[in-house]
Amino acid sequence: MSRLVTLYRSHVGKKAIVAVTGAILLGFLVLHVMGNLKAFLPDPEPGVADIDVYGRFLRTMGEPIFPYGSALWIVRGVLLAALVLHLVCVLQLALRNRRARPVRYARTRHLQATASARWMLYTGSLLAVFIVVHLLQFTTGDLDPSRFTEGAVYLNLQRTFALGGYAALYVGAMAVLGLHLYHGAWSLFQSLGLDNPDRNRGLRALALVVAVGLFLAFSSVPLAFFSGVMDASPADATDRFAVEPGPPGGG
Repeated sequence: MSRLVTLYRSHVGKKAIVAVTGAILLGFLVLHVMGNLKAFLPDPEPGVADIDVYGRFLRTMGEPIFPYGSALWIVRGVLLAALVLHLVCVLQLALRNRRARPVRYARTRHLQATASARWMLYTGSLLAVFIVVHLLQFTTGDLDPSRFTEGAVYLNLQRTFALGGYAALYVGAMAVLGLHLYHGAWSLFQSLGLDNPDRNRGLRALALVVAVGLFLAFSSVPLAFFSGVMDASPADATDRFAVEPGPPGGG
């Protein structure tokens, strides 16, 4: 235990924690966007959206070993722990760097640092606020209860992104996410010792592909609903979910 505490307190240890937790969160984003893209798949049966089947699976996975929804809460707990550790260590590293140079340079020239690198704290802070908004909108429904029905994932997306303000908010947030991920993914390679002059150009290109790819994939859903490309939910969707909501649990 003392070794873990020593590692956590060290500069190298904190950077390693940032890298590992960042990798966990990046993996979640990839899986999350794959789930979101199910909104574009055809209905597996009339009146049942494929993304609603996926939402139901998230709540029932692990049954009967785990009670309804408990496996999903375990995953959420792991993600929350990773997010908190990520944020705390990033802030601690930033404070250490500032204390190491209490007097700022009269003039700063950014020779190698990209805009995404210089803005990491700002983009990370905006994303933290967005996560709260996202959970209140699509998990608890507290942000706009009139546009939320428990378990009706497709219907909730259609209702929310039919409004230009919500669609613009989500696309803007995904642009911030892409900017954050571009430097974050590159830093991940460096912290894990994967960078090398012979392959740095390829790793930077991979970081760019990840950032742009996730931005486009996440943004495609709100844009598709707002533009009318996606069909409206079946007329009986609200009644169906009102009759068979299943045990309580967020999405």
